[in-house]
Amino acid sequence: MNDSQLLNRINQGLDEVRPYLAKDGGDVTLIKITSDYVVHVRFEGACKTCDVNQMTLKLGIQESVQKFAPEIKSVETIN
Repeated sequence: MNDSQLLNRINQGLDEVRPYLAKDGGDVTLIKITSDYVVHVRFEGACKTCDVNQMTLKLGIQESVQKFAPEIKSVETIN
């Protein structure tokens, strides 16, 4: 497994949730993937200030990313 294949699968997971985020005026940007398989993302637009963004992160984004890339341990946000 190479890094570009992993990146493509992570992006597939993010792309799956983007339409839902866009409906509310938001988006998510992939920042980095650590060597221990933690994905760091940044919320954009309305998602930055949404009071349920951590629930969206764990129940929507992380679940979707792990569906395509099961080796990912978690998805975390950075500002």
